[in-house]
Amino acid sequence: MNMFKVKRIYDEYSDDDGIRILVDRLWPRGISKETAKLDYWFKNVAPSTELRKWFHHEPEKFQEFTLKYRNELNEHNPIEIQQLIELGKEHVVTLLYSAKDEEHNQAFVLIDYLQEKLKN
Repeated sequence: MNMFKVKRIYDEYSDDDGIRILVDRLWPRGISKETAKLDYWFKNVAPSTELRKWFHHEPEKFQEFTLKYRNELNEHNPIEIQQLIELGKEHVVTLLYSAKDEEHNQAFVLIDYLQEKLKN
C-alpha cells in the first residue's frame, strides 16, 4: 500500500487519516491529547532543537534546512524511522505537524525521505 500523507495537527480529524503520528519535537500549543487523536508521537524523527531554532520556519532557508535535516535522519536513523517505514508498507500513515507554514516544514521533508526509503 505504502501511503503517507501530511496534515497540520490543527486540521480536522478524518477517518481516512489512518495511523496519525505527530512528528514534532514539541507538543503543539492549544491541542489537547484528546483533540489530537494520535496513535503515536515520534519526537526522535523531528529535527534537532538546534536545527529547528536555526531554521525558524524561514522559507529562504528551506533548501538548506532540507539538506541538514536529511543528514540528521541519515546519521541518527532512529528506530522510529524503521517503524514508520514498516507502518507505511501496510497502512495509510498521516504525519502531523504544527507549523503555520504548510509548505516549508519538516513533515514534507520526512515524507519524501520515507518514500525514498520505501522504494529501496
